[in-house]
Amino acid sequence: MSEMNGMSDTTIISETEIPEPVAITAELIAEHGLSDDEYKHLLEIIGREPSSTELGIFSVMWSEHCSYKSSRYHLKKLPVDGPQVIQGPGENAGVVDLGDGQAAIFKMESHNHPSYIEPFQGAATGVGGIMRDVFTMGARPVANLNALRFGAPDHPKTSHLVNGVVAGIAAYGNCMGVPTVGGETNFDKRYDQNILVNAMCIGLADTDKIFYSAAKGVGLPVVYVGSKTGRDGIHGATMASAEFDEQTDEKRPTVQVGDPFAEKLLLEACLELMSSDAIIAIQDMGAAGLTSSSVEMADKGGVGFTMNLDHVPQRETGMTAYEMMLSESQERMLMVLKPGSEASAKAIFDKWDLDFAVVGKTTDTGRLIVHHNGVVEANLPVATLADSAPEYQRPFVKTPKPNFVAPSDVPATDDVLATLKTLMSGPHLCSRRWIYEQYDHMVMGDTVQRPGGDAAVVRVHGTNKGLAAATDVTPRYCYADPYEGGKQAVVETWRNLTAVGASPLAITNCLNFGNPTREEIMGQFVGCLEGMGDACRALDYPIVSGNVSLYNETNGIGIPPTPAIGGIGLIDDISTQATVALQNEGDVLIVIGETTGHVGQSLYQELQSGDFNGAPPAVDLELERRHGDMVRSLIVDERLQAVHDTSDGGLLVAVAEMCLAGKIGVQLDDISGIVPAGSFWFGEDQARYVISVEPSDSEALLADFVNKGIPAYQIGITSGKEISIDGHGSLPLEQLSAEFEAYLPNLLA
Repeated sequence: MSEMNGMSDTTIISETEIPEPVAITAELIAEHGLSDDEYKHLLEIIGREPSSTELGIFSVMWSEHCSYKSSRYHLKKLPVDGPQVIQGPGENAGVVDLGDGQAAIFKMESHNHPSYIEPFQGAATGVGGIMRDVFTMGARPVANLNALRFGAPDHPKTSHLVNGVVAGIAAYGNCMGVPTVGGETNFDKRYDQNILVNAMCIGLADTDKIFYSAAKGVGLPVVYVGSKTGRDGIHGATMASAEFDEQTDEKRPTVQVGDPFAEKLLLEACLELMSSDAIIAIQDMGAAGLTSSSVEMADKGGVGFTMNLDHVPQRETGMTAYEMMLSESQERMLMVLKPGSEASAKAIFDKWDLDFAVVGKTTDTGRLIVHHNGVVEANLPVATLADSAPEYQRPFVKTPKPNFVAPSDVPATDDVLATLKTLMSGPHLCSRRWIYEQYDHMVMGDTVQRPGGDAAVVRVHGTNKGLAAATDVTPRYCYADPYEGGKQAVVETWRNLTAVGASPLAITNCLNFGNPTREEIMGQFVGCLEGMGDACRALDYPIVSGNVSLYNETNGIGIPPTPAIGGIGLIDDISTQATVALQNEGDVLIVIGETTGHVGQSLYQELQSGDFNGAPPAVDLELERRHGDMVRSLIVDERLQAVHDTSDGGLLVAVAEMCLAGKIGVQLDDISGIVPAGSFWFGEDQARYVISVEPSDSEALLADFVNKGIPAYQIGITSGKEISIDGHGSLPLEQLSAEFEAYLPNLLA
């Protein structure tokens, strides 16, 4: 190999040489996040004491963040296949078929711990990392979403954290020129010490130009591209695999620093090189940097890697092999190229003003051998390093089933419309406009539905097809009943996609939980996954990618179980999509699905009684499928004027959101019957949609529902500029809108 390509054969030392061991102490093992048993297992694998670099490599590869050692056993039970699935879990991102030779590549990941310590950079690098996962597979990112959870609005750190996280997301996405089109933001005091920042990215690629990470072949050049390596992010994966304590702020140096302009150059350079046939394998240097990328690529390809760190581009002097292998500096990729393509590939990265260096080659040894300054710093078996991480079947205790709360058990409201105004002008349901208007959601020119509706929609460029996307989960449901909460998280995204007329294709996830060594936390994890799995199977809605984030707790106090779901769907013709906005006065409002006034774990219950308790609403998967398929068919047939699923806050909140979006009022009938009015209007029964239809079609539609055995009933008509309910007075839209929009700006000013 020539010197121009970055390595000389004379720099390769004998591959049988053993690194110098480090002096091992119990404190050193603990500092690396390894248990005594795990260290003994390490010794059994390599047959000797490890070097400092080898200890660091095992530390990050066996961390929860990289190995999923507490979750792998249960993740294997999830449905991951379907005729639409091109690539399921195990790659940088999941891939689904869109037809016409096109594919969507997408994934969601967490950056929770870094974002709490350093909110701007933590959130920014989370966005950058998830975009690299997508474009490393050959896709151009076309949409970003997020799922954010913060503590109580009045907590002294909340405003600082929200401002920093939103600014970080905006800065990175906007600089990259990728629209942030949707997401969710929630406030709950149980996230005071552990916020959640989950980032999702969707990209588009041709099905014959998808790139994978398996480095197949011997004697191939291993190439480093992108930004230089620094000391930022060292032990980031290990930090993300432990709970916080009083020393949390001391972990600030483990948070990476992002450069979105460098990532934009890296994106364009990678896509340009991908248009040739030079790349055999490619991997983002994400968590654990050079270590995880080299080990995973070699393991998947069944080869070894020999690397010389002398050739790694460095932005700091005197970096050790340990630091370079564990650095999580951003905007970097590792590639395996076809021999002879190095010069042409280097020319591309030179043009984009990015570093390019040949740092190694693939071998037939099956080992990862790391050289630095003429010394072998690591010599480890790839397969066992990748696959030998402990797989724990941790003991768990299932969450007891909570008691049902009857509608009459919640103190009744004296004024339904005043209650509506209170709910919609508070932290749970207020407008998120202050957040999403900081994101450029129109860049690229293909955003069809902006933030604020059930799902975002972006045009598949150059076609009439649309990609719909939504993120959702209701943590209070998951805490009360993990199984039902897990089901509901999946079906909520399915309903959101359905409500815009999309056929749901697949999901990604971020499974955010507390300490898995606590049996009740592990019980929450198992219960949520069981519910998610059953919902995905019933809806033909497989899981193709995702992320597990554990140890989201501080001083033994964990977050509520939060399995955030990101779903995508396909609209064959965007001219037939639906929105939440009411369109015309005089249209008829119809509710699809049964309303029993379920108040357990509802926002109405918290408002009236001061807390959440009891059972969340049950999720009937057969009803969800039947009702959703019916709604989607009506959208495609262009028989609906507006559509909205009902979720947080219940029926009246859904109607009010439709009114605010369309700036048209409604006259509603009080049909609550024997159910208390507050429970009827604010209960959170599932499998429901509100639709508006032309009056000339309403009777025929209602008859169709009856014939198909689907509960449906008329609740009023669109009219004027206020929300009125027979017997309950009226509320001007202008007044509701003012308070709905004011809460967040006032909180975060």
